[in-house]
Amino acid sequence: MSPRIRMLRKVLNPPKVNGFKPYGQGSEKLNLESVNLLYEEYEAIRLSDYDALNHHQASVMMGVSRPTFTRIYASALQKVAKAFVEGRQISIKGGAVYFDSDWYHCNTCKCYFNNPERDKIVENCSLCGSQQVNEFDYTYEETGITHCNDLCVCPSCGFEQKHQYGKKCNQERCPTCGAVMKRAL
Repeated sequence: MSPRIRMLRKVLNPPKVNGFKPYGQGSEKLNLESVNLLYEEYEAIRLSDYDALNHHQASVMMGVSRPTFTRIYASALQKVAKAFVEGRQISIKGGAVYFDSDWYHCNTCKCYFNNPERDKIVENCSLCGSQQVNEFDYTYEETGITHCNDLCVCPSCGFEQKHQYGKKCNQERCPTCGAVMKRAL
């Protein structure tokens, strides 16, 4: 039996810093490995403790179930506690996440950038000003998540459409014949 496909977690606001470093008497002598807090764990702490949302509200914001949110939150608290008690650095990076804004790729300077202002249309690269900008199609190579195909397929007529993450294919209806869609294998 193959493992369950891990859904991407939505992060509304990426962290403003990449981590934290302990300071004080004896902190320079500590040469311990840093604790890696994943983006989804950072987001769980932000939503629950900073924005004061309950676990149900926060899970809706991240696009995960409430039990999944609770597991992410518990893991984040455990990592922060370990860093505090042992005097370790905290680095914030990685995880199976997507950000709540569209990403773009510049064909001229090869940079990636996002557009947090959804009402403005991106026409130029934010770095070099080039007009050769395409919407970035997120791939899962960075996260280690692999999907055979990112398509929903109608088993009756063969109609195909791009899969929308967060929506189950079997909750979609084929626009041509009305049959229930299935995930392409």
